[in-house]
Amino acid sequence: MYNHILSIILFTPLVGAIILLFVPKENEDAIRWIANIFALAGFLVSLPLVPWFWAQASSPERFKFVEGAANNWIPTIGAGYYLGIDGISFLLIMLTTLLGWVSILSSWTAIENRVKEYYVWFLILQTGMLGVFMGLDFFLFFVFWEAMLVPMYLLIGIWGGPRKLYAAIKFFLYTLAGSVLMLLGILFLYFHHHTVTGVYTFSIPALYETAPKIYSDPAYGPTIATLLFLSFFFAFAIKVPMFPFHTWLPDAHVEAPTAGSVILAGILLKMGTYGFIRFSLPFFPDVITHTKVRIWMIVLSIIAIIYGALVSLMQKDMKKLVAYSSVSHLGFCTLGIFALTPLALAGSVLQQFNHGISTGALFLIVGILYERRHTREIAEYGGISNVMPIYATITMIMFLSSMGLPLLNGFIGEFTILQGTFMENWRWGAWAVPGVVLAAAYLLWLYQRVFFGTVTNPKNEKLHDLTPREVFTFVPLLIMAFWIGLAPKPFFQILEQPVNQLVQNVRNPQAGSAVNAVLQAPGSEEVSTTSTENLRATKEKN
Repeated sequence: MYNHILSIILFTPLVGAIILLFVPKENEDAIRWIANIFALAGFLVSLPLVPWFWAQASSPERFKFVEGAANNWIPTIGAGYYLGIDGISFLLIMLTTLLGWVSILSSWTAIENRVKEYYVWFLILQTGMLGVFMGLDFFLFFVFWEAMLVPMYLLIGIWGGPRKLYAAIKFFLYTLAGSVLMLLGILFLYFHHHTVTGVYTFSIPALYETAPKIYSDPAYGPTIATLLFLSFFFAFAIKVPMFPFHTWLPDAHVEAPTAGSVILAGILLKMGTYGFIRFSLPFFPDVITHTKVRIWMIVLSIIAIIYGALVSLMQKDMKKLVAYSSVSHLGFCTLGIFALTPLALAGSVLQQFNHGISTGALFLIVGILYERRHTREIAEYGGISNVMPIYATITMIMFLSSMGLPLLNGFIGEFTILQGTFMENWRWGAWAVPGVVLAAAYLLWLYQRVFFGTVTNPKNEKLHDLTPREVFTFVPLLIMAFWIGLAPKPFFQILEQPVNQLVQNVRNPQAGSAVNAVLQAPGSEEVSTTSTENLRATKEKN
């Protein structure tokens, strides 16, 4: 199990989906039980990865638990079944297995038609998302990237709201357009690597060595390198989504079923930020550090923070309010990425994890009210805390988490991003700070209108409080919110090595390549320790 832990985590949901194919569609209770068992199993089999990864967190290898090898799957084109993770992908994998289980558990009573198809597609989606975070081969990565697009399209288009087809097609076309551009960029890197080394391969670690050379290559130069950066940028910016590529998100969230919104906000959006960290930064360091490019990235991030928060203030639909809040919160994540300081980048990754916990919980909260009343209009509610006190208490905790109150997870992520950004340029941080204030404004105002006062609408007088199953879906999210808020040190320790190494590679590509060569050389433990110490000394000096 230790040697194949990533494959076990990856394919456990897929095994559940295959088993469901042989269950009669009329036996809906059995289908629900099997889907929930395999969703829980997907989370449980990922738990051993926590102590095992922790034991390797300080080891010099860039990627841990590597499985397979480059070029071993389709040798004629250089594609391989090649998996591996670092601290960044480790956190996102754990978030995926947790939210996948919570999402499927929350669907027990929400989905009443075509139940078998729903759970099959959801489990396939889970496998696709895990594959994106594990793949160390570009061909394999792209297969998973595209594979998870179809289940999400069907989840919105079949089990969504009144405008589900419009929202599903818009989501599909936006994402597919970005994917096509990324595919062109991947193929260019693939052929460029062959030109440099004489080897055809989709291996991501191998491309780390040759991709940055495009900028200084006389045959291509800065212009081609910038166009390549943009081909990846559009794919990832649409997925985040960054301003102004965000317009598909509110429609997709509003029309998606509750579990679909949880997984869309919690995991799918992180694929964009993960793509920036895994590919855009190490492949194009000279483009990223160019003043004009970097300023544009920072400006778009700040606009997303302010714009998303202001639009959230004006929403009448609770789900659309939470959707626009994601645009604002992910603006903080991209700000941390392009600030290019170790602190800001670590804060960005942690905030991506936090956003999955907090915003996933917010969509569950909205979904619970929608199941009872079949409306998400804020004006339809008021005084809910009088009839649903447990629900009101959990909602308040998750609202405070989302707005970044100290002692909860959101505060740690936002504070670290802002601190790291201030270290680079205080003006960037200053422009982003109002987003924190506006988040408190739209969330507290929403809470006041829905939960405070007396019950004015007779339809709300007999609402029943949370069932034990509904409470259970929130328990792991509450635990994580308080854990990160009170004791974030383990998370930063997991992120320290990959973040420091990435920032070093981007800011000083030549030194970064030398460090990589030393870190990945077999039998170089003593040298690698010295190199790591030199890295830290260089970082402190900078």
